[in-house]
Amino acid sequence: MTAAASRIEAVPTAAGGAPHVPVLLDQVLALTAPEPGEVVVDCTFGAGGHAAALAARLGPTGELIGIDRDPEAARHFDALRPSMPCPARLEKADFATGLADLAAEGVGADVVLMDLGLSSMQVDTAERGFSYSRQAPLDMRMDPALPVSAADLVNSADEADLVRWFREFGDERHARQIARAIARRRADEPIATTGDLVEIIRGAVPTPALFAGGHPAKRVFQALRIQVNDELGILERALPEAFGLLRPGGRLAVIAFQSLEDRMVKRFMRDRTRGCICPPDLPVCGCGQSPEGRMLTPKAVKAVTAEIAANPRAHSARLRVIRKADA
Repeated sequence: MTAAASRIEAVPTAAGGAPHVPVLLDQVLALTAPEPGEVVVDCTFGAGGHAAALAARLGPTGELIGIDRDPEAARHFDALRPSMPCPARLEKADFATGLADLAAEGVGADVVLMDLGLSSMQVDTAERGFSYSRQAPLDMRMDPALPVSAADLVNSADEADLVRWFREFGDERHARQIARAIARRRADEPIATTGDLVEIIRGAVPTPALFAGGHPAKRVFQALRIQVNDELGILERALPEAFGLLRPGGRLAVIAFQSLEDRMVKRFMRDRTRGCICPPDLPVCGCGQSPEGRMLTPKAVKAVTAEIAANPRAHSARLRVIRKADA
């Protein structure tokens, strides 16, 4: 990305809130290149940072459709809506369901954006229980209406399932020790708060691990959040829905923050851009398969130093963009 992409732009949020700095905003705008009259779907509206900047490019003949399962997003949407120059609406749903609903309506999109992971409005609200740095109920539900919280999981899930989640979703080296410590604690009393869980993790991992690789609870919290919210399952369902929603020439952009998501996105986009799948020793193509799209990011786009300094969350962000083939 060029030096021009180092500009950091903050946008206003709901009344009384601090300005929100959307991750990789300049890069998203440059690669998706929204134009007046187009339809943009922001699958993870959150505090509306990306949506506000995208809507500013659409003019009165365009349309911005936001999707978010977190009811708090509606407050941010209502605050931003008067400043948007185009018609806009917000759908309350996870983005796989929301995209399927839009397809059923017959909506065609020119740009679809997914900004995965936590939004600032979630991690900065202590009582939501996403942060291992704040004492709060152990919740982690992106939609408070979901039936199972993180506390439900740590207090009732099989120890083997905890080990699997911590390893697969958190890449936690000490998954077995942590799961065993959780099982011991919950046999005596329920694990109710983020502080309870952090205390258990600190007591379960070897001392050197407490001072290496960031906060010792980071990976376990990530794993529980992914499991509570079915983040990988929703992403797997949403990617084909998003690509199917695109009009010819439409652009799908995805920002991932951890390797499991990024690998899923990379594999999906690679498969859409493949042409012939015949064996290499076949002299003439027999499959007749043509690429469905073209990668606009041969490699994942990362934040530049200036953006990371202004917004540390951008450090792990990876942006990939694909353009759907013309009809």
